[in-house]
Amino acid sequence: MKKRVYGVSTLAACSLLLCGSLWVFGQHVGQDGQKQKPAPSDQPFVTREQTELVSLTVSVTDRDGRAYAGLTVNDLEVYEDKVKQKIEHYSTNDAPISAGVVFDLSGSMQPKLEAARAALKAFVDTSHADDDIFLVGFNQQAHLLAEFSDAESMRRQVNVVHAKGDTALYDAAYLGIEKVLHGRHRRRLLLIISDGQDNASRYSVGQLRQRLKETDVQVYCIGINRPGLHDKAELREQQRGQMILEELARLTGGRTFFVNTNAALEEAASRVALEVRQQYSLGYTPTNQQRDGRWRKIQVRVNRTPDMPPLTVRTREGYFAAGL
Repeated sequence: MKKRVYGVSTLAACSLLLCGSLWVFGQHVGQDGQKQKPAPSDQPFVTREQTELVSLTVSVTDRDGRAYAGLTVNDLEVYEDKVKQKIEHYSTNDAPISAGVVFDLSGSMQPKLEAARAALKAFVDTSHADDDIFLVGFNQQAHLLAEFSDAESMRRQVNVVHAKGDTALYDAAYLGIEKVLHGRHRRRLLLIISDGQDNASRYSVGQLRQRLKETDVQVYCIGINRPGLHDKAELREQQRGQMILEELARLTGGRTFFVNTNAALEEAASRVALEVRQQYSLGYTPTNQQRDGRWRKIQVRVNRTPDMPPLTVRTREGYFAAGL
């Protein structure tokens, strides 16, 4: 997430003081005895400086996909467009998040609905006590089923809905992004529980991708596979759905779990919640201060020591350097 801090420079402050003095002591009096305003060139001026902190949420996992804790700021390196940056902010606090669950209620989910409900419960129960979580359900349309609320309210809402109709995944994800941006916590996450297919959205996957690149929302996906598919067209659709879910997660520094069984679905939801609670928060001021609106690519690396296992690092792929 980008933060702009505007300040008054020392030179500007002196100029402001000087011009203010001229205003008090240098006003002239007209023939009618009334004080007159100075000319526009005599008005005080303020110059404005800009610094921009780029904030990153970083996940580090071992070869078994488990969150790896215990890294220090000296163990991590950040690069922007292949140029090393100085890490100015570092935290490993288990801070609360604002999160949205995007829950597939299309007809293809009917045999998996009870397992998906259990997965939602597992995610909520494993989350931070102060997390704000809302629920978006979708079939041929996306609906906000529960506002930022407690776990019990969410479970009541999802227990009364049924799976039917077509699939508007992209619309639901877009709605989730816009909603989570209004959350009260700085860290923002979207969990998508779906098979990844779409046949009813107004938004395209390209528009969804672009919106994610403009935000700092992290996307995790639990992709529900349909085992035993033999039809080639259905297999291609399932594979395409998987690729899209993987792309959305990779772009934002999240992760995708593909599951075939009810038990695996519930376990994946718990692992997402646990991983989110063991992430690293980093911040740096870019060495390239040009605000040209271009895409800046980000990479975070671990300085592995001999006692560390092979590690995988995930963070958002980049950001747009917004112009003034």
